[in-house]
Amino acid sequence: MMVLRSLCALTVMLALSACGGVAARHNVRSNLVEKAGWQSGILKAGRFDIAASWSPVQRGENLFVYLEGDGLAYVNAYRPAKDPTPDDPVALRMAINDIHATGASAQPVLYLARPCQYTLPDDGANCNRKYWTIGRYAPEITDSISNAIDQIKQRVGARHIVLVGYSGGGALAVLLAGQRADIAGIITVVGNLDLAYWTKRDGLTPLSASTDPVTMAPDLGDTPQLHLAGGQDDAVGPDVTRAYTQALPASSLANMLVFDHYDHQCCWAQDWQKISQRPEFSRIPYWHGK
Repeated sequence: MMVLRSLCALTVMLALSACGGVAARHNVRSNLVEKAGWQSGILKAGRFDIAASWSPVQRGENLFVYLEGDGLAYVNAYRPAKDPTPDDPVALRMAINDIHATGASAQPVLYLARPCQYTLPDDGANCNRKYWTIGRYAPEITDSISNAIDQIKQRVGARHIVLVGYSGGGALAVLLAGQRADIAGIITVVGNLDLAYWTKRDGLTPLSASTDPVTMAPDLGDTPQLHLAGGQDDAVGPDVTRAYTQALPASSLANMLVFDHYDHQCCWAQDWQKISQRPEFSRIPYWHGK
């Protein structure tokens, strides 16, 4: 039972809320993208195919990249999903509500799903259930996401990248910042940032094929960071975020905000424009145009 819990503890809550089949989950993204006037495509990004959506802005020095959460990893506490596409792409909704996506000074905004989300059955190279269970933060996943970012960065002519990661996407944002030199800042929302602490807290077997984001903390002291947590979040929780921030150097450029009445899903996307205009976001370079 402990092994099973280790595979699904973070994502089973989202999985149990899924109410439609794969086609319905794909349609949620398609409808959101179409309504926003965005475009979508599949990026051949190294080992994996990555589903991407992007705002209409074609060029810009600053690229704001949103990374999706773990998605529908499990159909119940015992059985991994055949397709990890989320039933509600929270990071996509946040991206569409990004304050940089529209207006006279709009900059490119990019949404990246996780490997195997929105790609099966027609694409989805190297999709293996390992990559949405014990290996959801594996090095090869980080490399593939980084490859996808490179492609769009070159396309739009960007110089600076700001990463916004929701849930498991927050973990990947930290991992990416640990290996790239062009990350201007990191924003995580209910991010699972310390796997060792989380698994120990809940008595879980570690995600053995994943890299723990907290191992990057000693090298990210100079990277501006803002980490948002929900006071009602019982999937990750503020203590996991705090365990990561405490591993940062004492001089780090990181800040943590706890939203007392928010949980793991509500109400980050619907309130994102209001949240992201708070003064604390000025700590992230280029967020407010600087």
